[in-house]
Amino acid sequence: MTAPHIVWFRRDLRLADQAALHHAASLGPVIPVFILDDERAGDRRYGGAHRWWLHHSLEALAGELERLGNPLVLRRGDSVAVLSTLAAETGAAAVHAIRHYEWWWQQAEDALATALPEGCDLHIHDGNYLFPPGSVATGAGQPYKIYGPFAKAAAGRLPPAEPLAAPDRLTAPDARPRGDRLADWRLLPARPDWAGGFRSYWGGKVGERAALSKLEQFDRAIGAYHVGRNLPSEQGSSQLSPHLHWGEISPATVWHHFDGRPEEGWSKFKGELIWRDFTQNIILQYPRYGEQNAREQFDRFPWRDPDADPGAAADLKAWQKGQTGYPIVDAGMRQLWAIGWMHNRVRMIVASFLVKHLLIDWRHGERWFWDTLVDADYANNAFNWQWIAGSGVDAQQFTRIMAPLTQSAKFDAAGYIREWVPELAGLSDADIHDPPAGIRPGQYPEPLIGHQQGRERALTAYRQMKAAG
Repeated sequence: MTAPHIVWFRRDLRLADQAALHHAASLGPVIPVFILDDERAGDRRYGGAHRWWLHHSLEALAGELERLGNPLVLRRGDSVAVLSTLAAETGAAAVHAIRHYEWWWQQAEDALATALPEGCDLHIHDGNYLFPPGSVATGAGQPYKIYGPFAKAAAGRLPPAEPLAAPDRLTAPDARPRGDRLADWRLLPARPDWAGGFRSYWGGKVGERAALSKLEQFDRAIGAYHVGRNLPSEQGSSQLSPHLHWGEISPATVWHHFDGRPEEGWSKFKGELIWRDFTQNIILQYPRYGEQNAREQFDRFPWRDPDADPGAAADLKAWQKGQTGYPIVDAGMRQLWAIGWMHNRVRMIVASFLVKHLLIDWRHGERWFWDTLVDADYANNAFNWQWIAGSGVDAQQFTRIMAPLTQSAKFDAAGYIREWVPELAGLSDADIHDPPAGIRPGQYPEPLIGHQQGRERALTAYRQMKAAG
């Protein structure tokens, strides 16, 4: 039989529009493999919410591959070592993978190119973004750092290529390589089992089929997306973010599903897909964007340090638990803990509150989101936190400080607060955003800091940074 071709799955857990799988399948027998690699990522190993979603996504992918008669091989360890060993064991002609842009995957791809046995080639394909990151560049060939010009240049190259069809069969090798049992990886929490809310909310809604179902569901709401996306009490978001993050559906598939639609909602959602490409373009230029301020002056910012200041530590913990005394902030943080997802408008509010009202370094928030969001994407997560903090290459001014109480009322979050902060459920729409004294339930905490006090403290800290040079 023809030498097999290994398909290395990572965050591309689908069969349709999967370029690596498509090309490998056209060349001979296929060995589909997923490697749980906590070594390459270091402290960027998958967080708890990641691992919950990954378990169910791999379960779904394995089921689809079984139906094609070609089971998914699971292995654990350093990706480069595992793939080199697997290629030698099977006499593989090549390893195929979709290119990833996080620094640890870039390093792995570079190392793999020279580590494979003689006669085994590495083929890296594009396919997780509308365009290969780095390919949308200025007239001088330089990458963009600002979203507006990037979006304009990207728009001139749209639409993306038509999605590739899923294979209707996959030839398996004569001998199937050994693999691990998914259950043995213990990706699901047990002691304690904190995932009850995840199961209730996402149960049966993970994987490629679930992503396509979510796309059809969003089809009925996209006309009002430009309005509904800002209203936490409504189901106006697409909730495609975890499916896109894990590659259960490609952005090209989403684009071509809606392309040509006249609705203003689709026009707005286009920008979200382009934004996703833009953030990958940023980490290609700044690989450590999740750890380092893009603007060096923020290295001198006088943050309150939870590792050295007990007051800051207590405030960070209160924020994480949704006990800040600001209903919209607490609703968002409790939603995050319960289901591993948070409404986009609320993500901005809670991030601004941590960075500016509590004066805690954005990196503490980024890491918390990394561990608790099922859709925590390295590029998106880091870029959005640095945008809020003002420390990014393309960011709002630090001095623009969100007023969470005003935001809550403006975007009609009363129903959202009632759902996630049940101790306030009995309050009127007028009172629930900022419960006044005498009405605020005794079991609900007082605000950690007043809005004006927090604003002035933040502006003072900003002036200190500027004065320091």
